[in-house]
Amino acid sequence: MATTIDQAFIKQFEREVHEAYQRQGSKLKNTVRSINNVLGASTVFQKVGKGVASTKSTHGMVPVMNLAHSNIECTLQDFYAGDWVDRLNELKTNIPKRQVIAGAGANALGRKTDELIINALKTAATYVVPEANVGLTKTKIMEAFELFGKNDIPDDMQRFAVIGWKQWTELLSIPEFSSADYVGATNLPYNTVTQAKSWLGTIWIPHSGLPIDSQDIRSCYFYHKTAVGHASGSDVQTDISWHGDRAAHFVNNMMSQGAALIDAGGVVVINCDETPD
Repeated sequence: MATTIDQAFIKQFEREVHEAYQRQGSKLKNTVRSINNVLGASTVFQKVGKGVASTKSTHGMVPVMNLAHSNIECTLQDFYAGDWVDRLNELKTNIPKRQVIAGAGANALGRKTDELIINALKTAATYVVPEANVGLTKTKIMEAFELFGKNDIPDDMQRFAVIGWKQWTELLSIPEFSSADYVGATNLPYNTVTQAKSWLGTIWIPHSGLPIDSQDIRSCYFYHKTAVGHASGSDVQTDISWHGDRAAHFVNNMMSQGAALIDAGGVVVINCDETPD
């Protein structure tokens, strides 16, 4: 009987962790190029250069583009998030401790996934020309948009901009972003609970984990989905073991993932001042 109960507990816990990770874990995983079920300590993302079309003479040979190929290696790292669940403590609390720990573990791993992606974005070297003591402005956004055009980055609804919450509030003050006169009543940023909005062919996502330096300069990133790669050797897994000496289960959530910059031309860094007024 006890074995059956433990198996039911473990299966339910694993399902709750997985669901929590999918629902409220990573914000950025689906915004980049992904490879799943990687075998080994690393994987390789293929990068192909631009082709050039040419003419040919009658009955002549078709010209070969001779595309440049390069490889971007992405190293996987192992991450863990564990905690104890005391069997009798669950009877004394008025909160579902199992669900709380499942959500906490899933959120910790989700934040780590986003951290890996942000660290890859940080290696980009294309910056919008800074404006001194200025946050996110329409001028900076248009410059990033222009840089994408100069780099021939596709305008295919796979562009993303991840910004801080301060920058999100600054976006709301730009009429072209938040006024129904420009975007229509159905596309207002206040009409949805998803905290993301499509504007200028770009999905804008507020995020609390972006880097900020000692001068209160927040780095935000404007990028194409194919510019960054995320690899997963093991998605979120849960291991639960019973420890009789503690009369508790130890719940270990774990994953193996990595991220790498594939094409620096597809990422633009927008630095924004967050100095308090």
